[in-house]
Amino acid sequence: MEEKLTYEQASKELEEIVAKLENGNLPMAEAVKAFERGQELVKFCFGELDTAKGKLTIIKEELGKLIEE
Repeated sequence: MEEKLTYEQASKELEEIVAKLENGNLPMAEAVKAFERGQELVKFCFGELDTAKGKLTIIKEELGKLIEE
């Protein structure tokens, strides 16, 4: 059973990919594969951040209602 990827894991993997690509020692095929994986991780991270932002917005709105009462 595969563990669900967390934001922290994705962010760390993305940092590792960036370091490998910046190093410039990857063969072309591996560099392309790493770049594609990086794109997937960026998309995942943005999705996680959007989800967190939505949850925080709801909490803030609920807190505002409680304060008004």
